Amino acid sequence: MTARALALDVLLRCEAAGQYANLALDSALKRETTMTGAEKGLFTALFYSTIEHKITLDHIIDGASSIAPSAIERRVRMILRMGLAQLLYFDRIPDHAAIDEMVELTPKRSKGFVNAILRGFCRRHKEITFPDAEREPIRYLSVRYSVPEELARAFVQGYGFPRAESLLAAFDRTPEVTVRINTLRYHREAFLQQFGGAPTKNAPYGVSFSDISALSCALAAGDFFVQDEASQICVAALGVKEGDRVLDLCAAPGSKSFGAALTMQNTGEVHSFDLHESKISLIRRGAKALGLTNLTAAVADARQANPAELGHFDCVLADVPCSGYGVLAKKPDIRYKDFAAAAGLPPIQKAILESAAACVRPGGVLVYSTCTLLPAENEEQIAAFLSRHGEFAFEPFCVGGIACDGMLTLAPDTNGTDGFFIAKMCKKG
Repeated sequence: MTARALALDVLLRCEAAGQYANLALDSALKRETTMTGAEKGLFTALFYSTIEHKITLDHIIDGASSIAPSAIERRVRMILRMGLAQLLYFDRIPDHAAIDEMVELTPKRSKGFVNAILRGFCRRHKEITFPDAEREPIRYLSVRYSVPEELARAFVQGYGFPRAESLLAAFDRTPEVTVRINTLRYHREAFLQQFGGAPTKNAPYGVSFSDISALSCALAAGDFFVQDEASQICVAALGVKEGDRVLDLCAAPGSKSFGAALTMQNTGEVHSFDLHESKISLIRRGAKALGLTNLTAAVADARQANPAELGHFDCVLADVPCSGYGVLAKKPDIRYKDFAAAAGLPPIQKAILESAAACVRPGGVLVYSTCTLLPAENEEQIAAFLSRHGEFAFEPFCVGGIACDGMLTLAPDTNGTDGFFIAKMCKKG
């Protein structure tokens, strides 16, 4: 199966079943063992690009179609999306090749229709007519940056129109892969000399790559693990020291627990909990590969504090379940999930935060974090918590060149990282 045919097949099945894009892609790559590296690269890029720009692509299709948008067959619409994605976002694919390949995948009855739309788009010099930004600002952001109107509206309400557009534009990028070095084995300078990459700007043990496929053996051996710089900054903000007792309540897939355990030089205790046994086994395998013996992992509901753990820990991390609207560049399908579901998250986050607070010893530290940019899950959540808990107060922290008074929002347009929120609080002794 060709890369384009496979992308079409997986995109259609993914759309029909509502499967997570990354899981569908990984499963397809494991099945297609005969594909070359270049074919896998094309498949992956085309798959994600079509998902990421779906609203923009549909806007072009509906404006150019000679038939009612609702009358376009699902398979034909997906072919048109893929064709337009190649014409707009793939510099190395000649237009005629992209068009011919997509027409070839089209059912005979619709070949002329697909050919006309794709070639017509090229004749119009690939110009897109967007909604007017002044008269229809929400619809403009939705179509221009391919996000649902509900999400565009939430960003505008939280940040104002200019910043909302800046954030959405920053998500429209190909993110690098950032890793955290196993500092039981390497200093960063030695790691860079052996494996290449570029040091992260603020995370002290991070290295960025455009691609790590050639480093699969080093990854499996535990020389490093994948972790965005924002997540590494969160661990650094925790401020763990050798010999500390640390609790990570929502630990899977384990990167923050690993980072804390490594910072402690494999001393003290890191207790990693998550709700699902399958995720716990993933954490244990990762810790073993990294050579960590100070980390234990077990199943637990983060909303319910264990009586034996009350006031027991020097540092507690509550990286809570969230809407994920800070990682749109890496997980483009998140933008299309039911926006109303985000409204049900703050009560869960509140329960986890209360449980986490109960586990902090007097004088200890509590860090609350999310990978979203919605204030209801971030600043508003912390303001409400502090109003209930006079025994906690913000703790200033500094990581690399970033300093704050205890509450920090990292963003792709200002920091070049995932969108990420960190609040550090100290329990009065």
